[in-house]
Amino acid sequence: MAKVLELPKLSPTMEEGQISAWHKKEGDAIDIDDLLAEVETDKATMEYKSFDRGTLLKILVPAGSVVQLGQPVAIIGTPGEDVSALAGGSGGAAAAKPSAAEAQPKGERAAPPAGGDAPVTSPPPAARGEAVSPPTQPAAPQPSSNGRVKASPYVRKLGRERGLDLSSVAGSGPRGRIVARDLEGLKPAPAAAAKATAPGELAVPEVRPLSMMRKAIARRLTESKQTVPHFYLSIDVDADPLNALREQINADLAATAAEGEKPAKVSFNDLLVKACAIALVRVPECNAQFTPDAILVHQRVDISVAVAVPEGLVTPVVRDVDRKQVLDIAAEVRELAGRAKAKKLRPEEMANGTFSISNLGMYGIDNFGAVINPPEGAILAVGQVRREPVVRGEQIVPGRRLSMTLSCDHRVVDGAVGATFLKVLRQLLEHPTQILIG
Repeated sequence: MAKVLELPKLSPTMEEGQISAWHKKEGDAIDIDDLLAEVETDKATMEYKSFDRGTLLKILVPAGSVVQLGQPVAIIGTPGEDVSALAGGSGGAAAAKPSAAEAQPKGERAAPPAGGDAPVTSPPPAARGEAVSPPTQPAAPQPSSNGRVKASPYVRKLGRERGLDLSSVAGSGPRGRIVARDLEGLKPAPAAAAKATAPGELAVPEVRPLSMMRKAIARRLTESKQTVPHFYLSIDVDADPLNALREQINADLAATAAEGEKPAKVSFNDLLVKACAIALVRVPECNAQFTPDAILVHQRVDISVAVAVPEGLVTPVVRDVDRKQVLDIAAEVRELAGRAKAKKLRPEEMANGTFSISNLGMYGIDNFGAVINPPEGAILAVGQVRREPVVRGEQIVPGRRLSMTLSCDHRVVDGAVGATFLKVLRQLLEHPTQILIG
């Protein structure tokens, strides 16, 4: 007997998801645990696997559609089974929300999912600013029987702005309807292109639809700045001892690596993560979060490490950092960062951190103030190691300096507490052998 498959809850905070791609097509046999589709949630691009056996008889929502939790997305059953009644009453394609690129500019917007940490998602290449090749088109477009092109007013407007002839575009939406993604990579007609660059006219902006991740980032950061009373404390650290230790560790690792084996390396950030963990143990008031009834002082040190990906920002969590050695931390951070960029992190690997570190030093930034990642009580923003003259004794000599800014939730961390944490952190970084034995 045919069964309607609904969109399941794939992450703890998921309320809706975007079908990124179907991995099965209509008529394919389905077994338990087969990968049906990839779904972009507020956390990550998740795998939607089958809990049933049968044949995929009908896909109710095309790839690119935003679907509410529990909404029908497909029908499975036995080959040849009549599912017209189920398909007509399921509200599948008709109920699927259009993606941001297809939605009317003035249309009502669904409420974003609540809670959760900064998410990971996988928007289409155009949303990441990457080059995309023109989509593969069917042999011919599918206009309606009366000769009119099937497209929403918003898509028609995009077509006019870009100088595209929609009558020559094949639609990939339901019943051949043209959706915004069908316009990606298409070139305007020569006359239209000339008109678009005519003197005195404004250039048409590039439309980059909001991914599920970008929507969640916008919501979370706005919530943080509006509800969390931030204040900032900055210090400048002598980074010469830390640099010397890092160079010595990496030289030892290279010397002991097996022949033909790529030696492991330790970065400034790896040493900093460990130093922060030791400082949080010594100043536990910074390893805390605010609740309406109490301040929770964590008995674990789980540090969220910000990783930049094309879609935005990901914060994988390194667990129990205070109990791990620097080499183990370095390997774990590399592994988490690699999977973050490949969109392979699990939601639980980005949740329940107790403190965050955001390092923009590799981008040449000297200092900045980061936005707190609720419900954590603080985040450390780290700049680049700068080469500049420093005073040692009575002489001016070449040196290295490192600027850091601690963003604090004033409901949890008072000024004196934050200053004490930074004092301990500075002492660790300027006498870094303590990091190795801490």
